[in-house]
Amino acid sequence: MSVANSARKRPHGKVIAASLTGSSIEWFDFFLYSTAAGLVFDELFFPSSDPVVSLMLSYLSFSLTFFIRPLGGFIFSHIGDRIGRKKTLVITLSLMGGSTVLIGLLPTYAQIGVWAPILLIILRLVQGLGIGGEWGGALLLAYEYAPKNRRGLFGSVPQMGITIGMLLASLALTVMQLLSEEQFTSWGWRIPFIASFLLVLLGLWIRSGIDETPAFRQAKAEGNVAKMPIAETLRHHWRSVLIAIGAKVVETAPFYIFGTFVVSYATGTLGFANATALNAVTVGAIVATVMIPLMGRLSDTFGRQRVYLGGAVLLALFAAPYFMLIDLGGAWALVLATVIGLGIFWPPVTATIGTLSSEIFSTRVRYTGVTLGYQVGAALAGGTAPLLATWLLGRYDNSWAPIAIYLVFTAIISIVAVSMARRVTVAEED
Repeated sequence: MSVANSARKRPHGKVIAASLTGSSIEWFDFFLYSTAAGLVFDELFFPSSDPVVSLMLSYLSFSLTFFIRPLGGFIFSHIGDRIGRKKTLVITLSLMGGSTVLIGLLPTYAQIGVWAPILLIILRLVQGLGIGGEWGGALLLAYEYAPKNRRGLFGSVPQMGITIGMLLASLALTVMQLLSEEQFTSWGWRIPFIASFLLVLLGLWIRSGIDETPAFRQAKAEGNVAKMPIAETLRHHWRSVLIAIGAKVVETAPFYIFGTFVVSYATGTLGFANATALNAVTVGAIVATVMIPLMGRLSDTFGRQRVYLGGAVLLALFAAPYFMLIDLGGAWALVLATVIGLGIFWPPVTATIGTLSSEIFSTRVRYTGVTLGYQVGAALAGGTAPLLATWLLGRYDNSWAPIAIYLVFTAIISIVAVSMARRVTVAEED
């Protein structure tokens, strides 16, 4: 079948549903942990006489995942570029879902001692392996099925899964907050983790109904499949990898400040109620979910770089005003700051990063290239962001200024990196 005929018969609706559903479930599992880490894991699994130490240990368990994600990306991108995108996505979703359910069943430190945090960290690392391979597969499932003039829109769909997953995790724990504090701490937090099993079954069922992407099928039919994708990527596409890593920095660091660190900062430092902080993140995630496909579509008209760079500049300019708003102390200010940062200024960056990264790698190493760049960038900036912010807050007497400077620094790195993307794309096309 020719590429043209294949394109006419592509099941766009089914592909988008498979990409979005699986991505949303994976990120739901991921953010369920990060939110619980800021609410209860410090007490249940990392008890200490110093609450700041407990919270940092809890965020450290969250951060460790980011450093295992490149390994998961390496393993599953190799499978994805050698065997196919679809098979890889089934494995990653199963890994992520299984470890999430087991976290919900774990005994606490008070029940089994030091084995509790050890087992929690092991399961969190398994989550990292799964999410490390998931993003690239979900992205390419959408991107490689997309019409040429809609790649920005299609490439933004898996990114909607990030905010939908965050939204579902926040909503799930917000509902559990209706319980008494004792009930929530004792067993209420476990329910969303265990119930995620049903979502995983749904995701696997939807993904079972799609075919391999046309681009990969054609590459396989022509024998144009890399034998060692990682070696070929690092040898011939290392500039593209560096650009993808740099692009990820400002996409991930502000996100985890606006969506994860803000919960502990608002409740622990400013005295907001847990429900108020979670509601702010929920509203921000809803706005972002709507904005992401709009920004993706906008990039089809004005170009990936322009939309991305516009968002990166806005994030840098908003770093200080974000904390100034929150420090006003009103619930309205917390919601407004989160909506502007997470819901409006972040979407132009996240909506375009997948398509922008995909366009600087050839089909034979695309899974490996985009995954390597994305996950290494996440390890350098995303995983350390809540931990670094917590440390900076304690080190500088609860001053947010060093955190704002850190956010500006991440924006500068990404602006420089993405400014080079067009040059690399043209060079590789030639």
